[in-house]
Amino acid sequence: MKKKQIRNSLLLVLTALVWGIAFVAQSTGGDAIGPYSFNSIRSIIGSLVLIPVIFLLDRINPLGKRPKTKEEKRTLFLGGFCCGTVLFLASTAQQLGIYYGTSAGKAGFLTACYILLVPVFGLFLKKKCGINIWIGIVIAIAGLYLLCMTDSISFQTSDLMVLLCAVLFALHILVVDHFSPLVDGVRMSCIQFLVCGIWGGFPMVFSDMRQQTFSGWLSALGSLDAWIPILYAGIFSCGVGYTLQIVGQNGLNPTVASMIMSLESVFSVLAGWLILHEVLSTRQLAGCGLIFAAIILAQLPAKKKQIASDAVKENN
Repeated sequence: MKKKQIRNSLLLVLTALVWGIAFVAQSTGGDAIGPYSFNSIRSIIGSLVLIPVIFLLDRINPLGKRPKTKEEKRTLFLGGFCCGTVLFLASTAQQLGIYYGTSAGKAGFLTACYILLVPVFGLFLKKKCGINIWIGIVIAIAGLYLLCMTDSISFQTSDLMVLLCAVLFALHILVVDHFSPLVDGVRMSCIQFLVCGIWGGFPMVFSDMRQQTFSGWLSALGSLDAWIPILYAGIFSCGVGYTLQIVGQNGLNPTVASMIMSLESVFSVLAGWLILHEVLSTRQLAGCGLIFAAIILAQLPAKKKQIASDAVKENN
């Protein structure tokens, strides 16, 4: 069990790495063809990429989690629909916030605030957290502030959209946490992206295409400025990243999972340093250190007395 938790934690670290690098693709792709078009097309690509993966995994492990009964199939499609719908709402709110003016640093900080919301929402689902996790959350928020907030903390309409996206991403983590132990994660991820892409197709047609005219939209879609970020976001951010999230979250405390995935902000800064040769300030390095410390603290085992107390409460 411990080995599985370590493996899944590492999968979520890899997820954060993929998402951190994808932040630039999300920004440039949305500017090129419109926020709804970018989200819709990349989600459909993410779904298509996973189809051969599903066939390959079925051949490698025929006794895997392939749904066999009508009830299992219904649970799979319900999970994919619910996850895809929440993901569409969350990613659209984030994309609109960035598109209409929220800076990358502020967007990274506001989005990552979902790590504070996950345990709060989890209380309503009777998911308890130890004191080490709550302390870790406070430390992580402080670290994210030092890392991402380079301008004022005043709020505009676009900032409120990103805050809404944080709320929705917290809900997405809890929905994934509910369905991931019940179904095959790769299949649910494939359905999730298809649902997200279909939902995104409606505003793509009625908003992006109308604003640019169809010929202008088609011309923008044919450029490398659009397809390079779309392909990265579709194949890696969607096809790889969200699938790793679904697989990696299985068996982990959702609050701990959200804190690990908040490393997305750290990796986005590190990617800028390594790839774009951006300089990391002392403030940003301190923020990275606080986030790593918070994640380690959150995963430390609770005291035996506390574990015994929680067990008694659950039995009662």
